[in-house]
Amino acid sequence: MKFDLHTHHSRCGHATGDIEDYIKAAMEVGLQIIGISDHSPYFYHEKDHPFAQITMARSDFPNYVAEVLALKDKYKDKIEVLLGVESDYFPQHIASYQAAYKQIPFDYIIGSVHQVNGVSIFNRKRWNNLTKQQMIEEKKTYYTLIAESAQSGMFDILGHIDAMKGYFPDFSNIPANDAIDQTLRIIADQQIAIEINTSGKTKTVGGWYPSHDMLERAHHFGVQVTFGSDAHVPTRIADDFDEVREVLKAIGYKQWVFFRQRKRIAVPL
Repeated sequence: MKFDLHTHHSRCGHATGDIEDYIKAAMEVGLQIIGISDHSPYFYHEKDHPFAQITMARSDFPNYVAEVLALKDKYKDKIEVLLGVESDYFPQHIASYQAAYKQIPFDYIIGSVHQVNGVSIFNRKRWNNLTKQQMIEEKKTYYTLIAESAQSGMFDILGHIDAMKGYFPDFSNIPANDAIDQTLRIIADQQIAIEINTSGKTKTVGGWYPSHDMLERAHHFGVQVTFGSDAHVPTRIADDFDEVREVLKAIGYKQWVFFRQRKRIAVPL
């Protein structure tokens, strides 16, 4: 079975194509399941659409849900369409997000840490002039937030758990293995899946999130895995799916998972 649970579209302001374009692209590459998971609005913000190039507007969120549900029904005999969202994790604003999601019939929610200490993880300048120890503390804070997101009870999947390396490849060499291992233990204990996200190839670092060595450690701790291309253009649907599957087999994984109605479903590799 082929699936892709992490996709975006034009509503978020930095992807191209509408939702139906991604569904059609998924059918063209032979997927049985396609998940739609655009960026959540900033539900806590006083403005309806404070960052138009990052997320959808809060007022547009009901339209997003309605469109996915309508397309789910339209294509039900051709491909299974799943309703998801990639949700920011801001520990101080959990209640706002929980209230917004409460009545939505999601199949899954991806939790992603996109900011550390108020700065985007993709900000190329965030590492300038930091000492080695300060870099270590930044990395540890990142993994503390990921661990907290796993414990929040909000998410089924954790998104791109080493994406902070995207525009700073040396991130992987910052020594913080103790923090990473503790985070992986917590993720395993909470029975949340991490995604193998192939969009790292579109960034300076190249490759996937997480790195192969982190996937090996995730397997050691019993962390479950899923697949997401994080496509922002329809042509990236299921990008590197077969390669990811073979790497997971080589590591020792026997299965990966997807979610339907917030229930985890295992699929043999």
